[in-house]
Amino acid sequence: MDTGLVVAIVVVLVLLALLAFFAGRQRRSRNLQDTFGPEYERTVEQTGDRRAAEAELRERTERREQFDIVPLEAEARARYIEAWRNPQARFVDEPVEVTREADRLITSVMRDRGYPVDDFDQRAADLSVDHPQVVDDYRAAHAIAAANDRSEASTEDLRQALVHYRSLFEELLEDRQDRHPDRSTTE
Repeated sequence: MDTGLVVAIVVVLVLLALLAFFAGRQRRSRNLQDTFGPEYERTVEQTGDRRAAEAELRERTERREQFDIVPLEAEARARYIEAWRNPQARFVDEPVEVTREADRLITSVMRDRGYPVDDFDQRAADLSVDHPQVVDDYRAAHAIAAANDRSEASTEDLRQALVHYRSLFEELLEDRQDRHPDRSTTE
Protein backbone atom coordinates (compact mmCIF):
# COMPACT_ATOMS: atom_id res chain seq x y z
CA MET A 1 0.00 0.00 0.00
CA ASP A 2 1.26 3.46 -0.85
CA THR A 3 2.69 5.38 2.14
CA GLY A 4 0.80 8.52 1.13
CA LEU A 5 -2.49 6.63 1.14
CA VAL A 6 -1.78 5.16 4.58
CA VAL A 7 -0.95 8.62 5.95
CA ALA A 8 -4.13 10.04 4.42
CA ILE A 9 -6.24 7.26 5.97
CA VAL A 10 -4.62 7.80 9.38
CA VAL A 11 -5.19 11.55 9.14
CA VAL A 12 -8.85 11.02 8.19
CA LEU A 13 -9.33 8.55 11.08
CA VAL A 14 -7.71 10.96 13.54
CA LEU A 15 -9.91 13.81 12.29
CA LEU A 16 -13.02 11.63 12.57
CA ALA A 17 -12.04 10.64 16.11
CA LEU A 18 -11.50 14.28 17.05
CA LEU A 19 -14.78 15.28 15.48
CA ALA A 20 -16.61 12.53 17.39
CA PHE A 21 -14.88 13.56 20.63
CA PHE A 22 -15.82 17.24 20.28
CA ALA A 23 -19.36 16.44 19.13
CA GLY A 24 -19.82 14.20 22.18
CA ARG A 25 -18.48 16.86 24.50
CA GLN A 26 -20.75 19.47 22.96
CA ARG A 27 -23.75 17.12 23.31
CA ARG A 28 -22.91 16.51 27.00
CA SER A 29 -22.61 20.27 27.55
CA ARG A 30 -25.96 20.86 25.88
CA ASN A 31 -27.56 18.12 28.00
CA LEU A 32 -26.21 19.70 31.18
CA GLN A 33 -27.46 23.12 30.06
CA ASP A 34 -30.91 21.67 29.36
CA THR A 35 -31.00 19.76 32.64
CA PHE A 36 -29.70 22.47 34.95
CA GLY A 37 -31.03 25.58 33.20
CA PRO A 38 -29.95 28.75 35.03
CA GLU A 39 -27.95 26.66 37.50
CA TYR A 40 -25.59 25.71 34.67
CA GLU A 41 -24.64 29.33 34.00
CA ARG A 42 -24.42 30.12 37.72
CA THR A 43 -22.00 27.23 38.21
CA VAL A 44 -19.90 28.26 35.20
CA GLU A 45 -19.73 31.79 36.59
CA GLN A 46 -18.88 30.56 40.08
CA THR A 47 -16.11 28.21 38.94
CA GLY A 48 -14.85 30.49 36.19
CA ASP A 49 -14.35 27.50 33.91
CA ARG A 50 -16.90 25.64 31.79
CA ARG A 51 -15.14 22.27 32.14
CA ALA A 52 -14.86 22.59 35.91
CA ALA A 53 -18.51 23.62 36.13
CA GLU A 54 -19.61 20.67 34.01
CA ALA A 55 -17.53 18.29 36.11
CA GLU A 56 -19.18 19.70 39.24
CA LEU A 57 -22.67 19.32 37.76
CA ARG A 58 -21.92 15.72 36.77
CA GLU A 59 -20.66 15.06 40.31
CA ARG A 60 -23.88 16.53 41.72
CA THR A 61 -25.90 14.25 39.48
CA GLU A 62 -23.88 11.20 40.54
CA ARG A 63 -24.25 12.18 44.22
CA ARG A 64 -28.00 12.70 43.80
CA GLU A 65 -28.34 9.25 42.25
CA GLN A 66 -27.10 7.81 45.56
CA PHE A 67 -30.13 9.18 47.42
CA ASP A 68 -33.48 7.51 47.74
CA ILE A 69 -35.65 10.57 47.04
CA VAL A 70 -39.28 9.67 47.57
CA PRO A 71 -42.55 11.53 47.13
CA LEU A 72 -44.37 12.51 50.27
CA GLU A 73 -47.21 10.32 51.44
CA ALA A 74 -50.60 12.01 51.05
CA GLU A 75 -50.94 12.48 54.82
CA ALA A 76 -47.50 14.06 55.14
CA ARG A 77 -48.18 16.29 52.16
CA ALA A 78 -51.47 17.49 53.69
CA ARG A 79 -49.74 18.06 57.03
CA TYR A 80 -47.05 20.17 55.36
CA ILE A 81 -49.59 22.21 53.43
CA GLU A 82 -51.37 22.99 56.68
CA ALA A 83 -48.07 23.72 58.42
CA TRP A 84 -47.26 26.23 55.66
CA ARG A 85 -50.61 28.02 55.98
CA ASN A 86 -50.19 28.71 59.69
CA PRO A 87 -47.00 30.80 59.53
CA GLN A 88 -47.99 32.40 56.25
CA ALA A 89 -51.15 33.73 57.90
CA ARG A 90 -49.05 35.18 60.76
CA PHE A 91 -46.48 36.90 58.57
CA VAL A 92 -47.83 40.43 59.01
CA ASP A 93 -47.59 40.18 62.80
CA GLU A 94 -44.44 38.02 63.11
CA PRO A 95 -42.30 38.29 59.96
CA VAL A 96 -39.01 37.43 61.70
CA GLU A 97 -40.27 34.23 63.30
CA VAL A 98 -42.33 33.21 60.26
CA THR A 99 -39.22 33.39 58.07
CA ARG A 100 -37.39 31.12 60.51
CA GLU A 101 -40.33 28.69 60.52
CA ALA A 102 -40.39 28.62 56.71
CA ASP A 103 -36.69 27.72 56.65
CA ARG A 104 -37.22 24.93 59.19
CA LEU A 105 -40.25 23.66 57.27
CA ILE A 106 -38.28 23.48 54.00
CA THR A 107 -35.54 21.53 55.78
CA SER A 108 -38.10 19.16 57.24
CA VAL A 109 -39.74 18.50 53.86
CA MET A 110 -36.33 17.88 52.31
CA ARG A 111 -35.43 15.42 55.07
CA ASP A 112 -38.72 13.56 54.64
CA ARG A 113 -38.19 13.37 50.88
CA GLY A 114 -34.73 11.83 51.42
CA TYR A 115 -32.33 14.72 50.85
CA PRO A 116 -29.38 15.11 53.22
CA VAL A 117 -29.82 18.35 55.15
CA ASP A 118 -26.65 18.84 57.18
CA ASP A 119 -24.86 21.55 55.18
CA PHE A 120 -26.71 24.34 53.36
CA ASP A 121 -24.34 24.61 50.38
CA GLN A 122 -24.45 20.86 49.83
CA ARG A 123 -28.23 20.90 50.30
CA ALA A 124 -28.59 23.55 47.60
CA ALA A 125 -26.25 21.64 45.27
CA ASP A 126 -28.25 18.44 45.81
CA LEU A 127 -31.53 20.25 45.18
CA SER A 128 -30.16 21.76 41.96
CA VAL A 129 -30.24 18.35 40.28
CA ASP A 130 -33.99 17.91 40.72
CA HIS A 131 -35.12 21.52 41.10
CA PRO A 132 -32.73 23.73 39.11
CA GLN A 133 -35.39 26.36 38.42
CA VAL A 134 -35.97 27.18 42.09
CA VAL A 135 -32.62 26.51 43.75
CA ASP A 136 -31.65 30.18 43.27
CA ASP A 137 -34.83 31.12 45.14
CA TYR A 138 -33.69 28.86 47.96
CA ARG A 139 -30.25 30.45 48.05
CA ALA A 140 -31.80 33.94 48.07
CA ALA A 141 -34.22 33.01 50.86
CA HIS A 142 -31.40 31.49 52.88
CA ALA A 143 -29.28 34.65 52.47
CA ILE A 144 -32.19 36.76 53.68
CA ALA A 145 -32.73 34.37 56.60
CA ALA A 146 -29.06 34.78 57.54
CA ALA A 147 -29.47 38.56 57.36
CA ASN A 148 -32.60 38.16 59.49
CA ASP A 149 -30.57 36.30 62.13
CA ARG A 150 -28.19 39.30 62.21
CA SER A 151 -31.19 41.69 62.44
CA GLU A 152 -30.27 43.12 59.03
CA ALA A 153 -33.37 42.18 57.03
CA SER A 154 -36.27 44.52 56.40
CA THR A 155 -39.87 43.37 56.40
CA GLU A 156 -39.83 43.58 52.62
CA ASP A 157 -36.72 41.37 52.55
CA LEU A 158 -38.52 38.85 54.76
CA ARG A 159 -41.58 38.95 52.52
CA GLN A 160 -39.35 38.21 49.55
CA ALA A 161 -37.70 35.34 51.45
CA LEU A 162 -41.13 33.84 52.11
CA VAL A 163 -41.99 34.10 48.40
CA HIS A 164 -38.72 32.31 47.57
CA TYR A 165 -39.31 29.63 50.19
CA ARG A 166 -42.82 29.09 48.87
CA SER A 167 -41.58 28.42 45.32
CA LEU A 168 -39.28 25.66 46.60
CA PHE A 169 -41.90 24.38 49.04
CA GLU A 170 -44.40 23.94 46.22
CA GLU A 171 -41.81 22.13 44.08
CA LEU A 172 -40.86 19.79 46.91
CA LEU A 173 -44.48 18.86 47.57
CA GLU A 174 -45.15 17.94 43.96
CA ASP A 175 -44.63 14.45 42.66
CA ARG A 176 -42.40 15.26 39.69
CA GLN A 177 -41.39 11.86 38.33
CA ASP A 178 -41.48 13.30 34.83
CA ARG A 179 -38.24 15.20 35.59
CA HIS A 180 -36.21 12.00 35.73
CA PRO A 181 -38.09 9.19 34.01
CA ASP A 182 -35.23 6.77 34.62
CA ARG A 183 -35.77 7.20 38.36
CA SER A 184 -39.48 6.42 38.29
CA THR A 185 -38.91 3.16 40.12
CA THR A 186 -37.31 4.91 43.08
CA GLU A 187 -39.45 8.02 43.27
